Amino acid sequence: MARKPYSVAELFSLDQPFATEFGRLLHRLRKPREGREIKALMVTSAMLSEGKSTVSSFLALTAARQKGLKTLLIDSDLRRPSIHKFFALDRGPGLADVIVDGAQPADVIQKPVGDSLHLLTAGRPTERPAEIFDPEVIGQIIDEMKFYYDLILVDTAPILPVSDPMLLSAKVDGVVLVVKAGDTQREVVERAVNLLDLNRE
Repeated sequence: MARKPYSVAELFSLDQPFATEFGRLLHRLRKPREGREIKALMVTSAMLSEGKSTVSSFLALTAARQKGLKTLLIDSDLRRPSIHKFFALDRGPGLADVIVDGAQPADVIQKPVGDSLHLLTAGRPTERPAEIFDPEVIGQIIDEMKFYYDLILVDTAPILPVSDPMLLSAKVDGVVLVVKAGDTQREVVERAVNLLDLNRE
C-alpha cells in the first residue's frame, strides 16, 4: 500500500537552523510600519521555480509553531498551485470555488496542522485562470479573515509572467519578493520590484 506523500509540516522542525532564520524574517516582516499593523502578506517571485511556495509554507509553519500565531495560508496561484501538494492535501474545494461558485471561505478552509495553521487551497482546476482570478473577491476574503487570524499569507503567481500579483498587491499590508540566490539576474529582480512598486514608502 502506497504511503501518503509527506507534508512539509512533518518535515519542519523548530530545531533546524533554517527555522531560526524564518523566525527572524517573520519578526522583521511583522514590524508595524507607520503605525500600521501588518496582518496580511503576499509572497511572490519574479519568475517560476524561485521557491516562493516553499517560503510561504515555512513562514506559515514558523508563525503557527514558533510564534503561536493563528495563521491562514492562501494559495492564489491558480495556474500552478502547489500549497496543497506541500501539505499533502486535495487541491479543492478552495479559492476557485469561492470565486466562481460563491462558496463561503470558512466552509472550504482546511485545518491539517492543528488549531494554529489553516489553509485555503487553490480549489478546482480551471482552463481559464486569468478569467476567474478576481483580486476584489480575494481582497474581501483577506479583510474578512483578518478578524479571525493573526497572520494571513497569500502565495501568488510569479510577477513577470502574469499580472495577478500586481493586481493583488494593493489588497495586502506587505509584499515578500522571493529571489533565488545566485540564479536570478539583477535586472529581472529590478523589473519585478518596479512592477510591484516595492520602493514606495
